[in-house]
Amino acid sequence: MKSLKKQRRIQVLIAASVALLLAAVLIGYGFRDGINLYRAPTQVVEEPPSEAETFRLGGLVETGTLSRGQGETIRFSVTDGAYSIPVRFTGVLPDLFEEGQGMIGTGQMQGDIFVASEILAKHDENYMPKEVADSLKETGVYRAPDS
Repeated sequence: MKSLKKQRRIQVLIAASVALLLAAVLIGYGFRDGINLYRAPTQVVEEPPSEAETFRLGGLVETGTLSRGQGETIRFSVTDGAYSIPVRFTGVLPDLFEEGQGMIGTGQMQGDIFVASEILAKHDENYMPKEVADSLKETGVYRAPDS
């Protein structure tokens, strides 16, 4: 009788372990496209991502680099004070997007150019995304907003 209870207990533990492992694999599979790591221009230069990797690039839009091409294609550079990364974006920019302001773009590197599929900009005069502010503090470029 005891061996039957022990055998049943082992079967339940094995079934629970398999179910837990299956759940972990399914969660990881579901998140594979939804996890986009943030990188500053310095990190992109020092540890270049693969061309297939989608990530978020953030920093300040470098003054004097914003140019509009034909159609909806926009080119500009993003800097963290140490390095600059050229960016190409096709689409409509947020209303508050401008030179010298913080931004975060989602996309991939194609050669030396970051091709963005989405651009996010500040939403008021004093806002700076936390990731951008932290990377600018590391390079000594960050200026606290005027209070």
